Amino acid sequence: MSYYSDMQNARDRLLLAAAEMLEDGGTVSTRAVCERAGVQAPTLYHHFGSKQGLIDAVLNHGFTQYVAVESSGDPLGDLRVGWDRHVRFGLEHPSFYGLLYGRAEPGKPCAVTAPAHAALRDRLTEAARNGLLNVPADDAAEQVLAANVGVTLTLIAQPEPDLGLSARVREAALAGVLRSHDAETPATRASAALTLRALVDEDPADLTPGERALLGELLDRLAR
Repeated sequence: MSYYSDMQNARDRLLLAAAEMLEDGGTVSTRAVCERAGVQAPTLYHHFGSKQGLIDAVLNHGFTQYVAVESSGDPLGDLRVGWDRHVRFGLEHPSFYGLLYGRAEPGKPCAVTAPAHAALRDRLTEAARNGLLNVPADDAAEQVLAANVGVTLTLIAQPEPDLGLSARVREAALAGVLRSHDAETPATRASAALTLRALVDEDPADLTPGERALLGELLDRLAR
């Protein structure tokens, strides 16, 4: 307990205590986490509102450590790096990951994982601006994320995680949303519409809101 006693911030003590209990795979009860942090229950409620608020804060802090992937100018490389970091996070923090993706509620997106989804969508939108997508960026993000989460949960359950499986699923998932890298493969009407849609969204120039909406609707139809 001396380690916790040396920490002045009760909020940090609670976060650390809950994080360690989650990593150990134990149940995070209000009483146990408060005892470990050396505080009373009202202190937990003051800082986090509830035990679930504390758990969400721990998950959010841990998850954002891997989400922040800066664009390198190579969207395909960034997508692969993001995929691998996602898998690595799950394998290094299986209890965190199980809470993040194992407590899904019908029709209720997880607020903690939303930044990861947004980062993936940004990378795929960048790919679209470079003429690399054959499906809309939002659809591509849903497909890639579903595959990324699925393979991560599979690897967590394996006694010896097969990272080769992750690489194979990654390439199959990307192949399903990207245009062929063959320089001789001509652009299709759909891929051209996707590229123009992404470029217009990035730089609407002097289009009015109405013109943007009409053009966006037409491009979406052509893209599908």
